[in-house]
Amino acid sequence: MMRLLTGADNDNESSFSFAPKSIASFGSIVIAEGCDSERGIYWVHAWTVTDGIITQVREYFNTSLTVTRLSNSSSSAAKIGRSKSKASTAEIASVHCPSVWESSLSNLVGKSVPGLVLAI
Repeated sequence: MMRLLTGADNDNESSFSFAPKSIASFGSIVIAEGCDSERGIYWVHAWTVTDGIITQVREYFNTSLTVTRLSNSSSSAAKIGRSKSKASTAEIASVHCPSVWESSLSNLVGKSVPGLVLAI
């Protein structure tokens, strides 16, 4: 798939023009998505950018992607539980996972695709 998406495959029948339909960023993560409805190809790239350089690329092919942000909730109930308990038991922190981005083009390929959650 990489050869097709990057245009490295020289076969004219399988040439591919990398033209993202949407691009979004969340801190050091950049999400780009696009599709080729003629071939039934839908893709999402998740790039990690450090000091202006792409340091990691994750490619999702024919997969619907939802990006969520993980954050710990420091609720007062957890603080109360901590003060009452003197035993060395592990505390369970409340985790809030708001969705910050969802694929919008997966329905254009005309087939059902699996869903995946990317936590940042």
